[in-house]
Amino acid sequence: MTASAIATSAAAAARVGGVVPIGWPQLLLASMFVVVTGALALWMQLGVTKQLAIAAARTYVQLLLLGLVLVWVIRFNQWWAVVGILVIMIVAAANVILRRAPDAPGGLFLTSVVSMAVTGLTVTFAVTGLVIGANPWYDALTVIPIAGMVIGNSMTGVALSLERVFADMDSRAGEIRTMTALGATAWEAAHPSVRTALRAGLIPTINSMAAAGLVFIPGMMTGQILAHADPLLAAKYQIVVMLMVAAAEIMGAVLAVLLSYRRRFDREGIFLEKGMRP
Repeated sequence: MTASAIATSAAAAARVGGVVPIGWPQLLLASMFVVVTGALALWMQLGVTKQLAIAAARTYVQLLLLGLVLVWVIRFNQWWAVVGILVIMIVAAANVILRRAPDAPGGLFLTSVVSMAVTGLTVTFAVTGLVIGANPWYDALTVIPIAGMVIGNSMTGVALSLERVFADMDSRAGEIRTMTALGATAWEAAHPSVRTALRAGLIPTINSMAAAGLVFIPGMMTGQILAHADPLLAAKYQIVVMLMVAAAEIMGAVLAVLLSYRRRFDREGIFLEKGMRP
């Protein structure tokens, strides 16, 4: 046996389930990317070095804890455990949305939870049940990764749309007051801002879909290829993922904005100035 053949056999033996394992030394080596980035940010006086360090530490802790939890959930594979993970994801996403929309009116947390739950669960189980055919319906190995992608991407679209609709309405405060004084309903006055916000929330997804396969290889396809899956099969899975993400972002953003824009008006449809808001 030649040296190259021996090396190939050793590399194949080292793989776990088709994936080349990453040890702690390799993980620490990858951390140098963050160290270099932090040093560059410090040199440029960007003021984000501390936030970058905290974010990197949270990435380590949160993802490693998630890995440990998923090992148990996947082995246990009970519906209530899977549903519990999904509830935690939805509540955490709603909290992130609140932080990204600091000027949003009260009651936005419940609106965010409802929007994320309706869109996230609908799209997730439509994909796992109708497209992938998960058996049982709560199969943790299928449902949790799909739900994570759906909820995570939907959260981004919802947060961006909500932040934009309230900011745009505030910038149009004089116009909105004039419209309502002339008899326009809250919806008629807010509609331009709603349209602007939804467009802003959907443009990143549309651009991502247009560039996939030409400018970059999307995450799920990359992961499957690294796991030595058939590239064509990986491409099909990625198409499903990108379509479901687009649907989730659109549905979530539309639902969240429609449920929340009215909070900038009182019961009589009068636009609330900053000093009059609850």
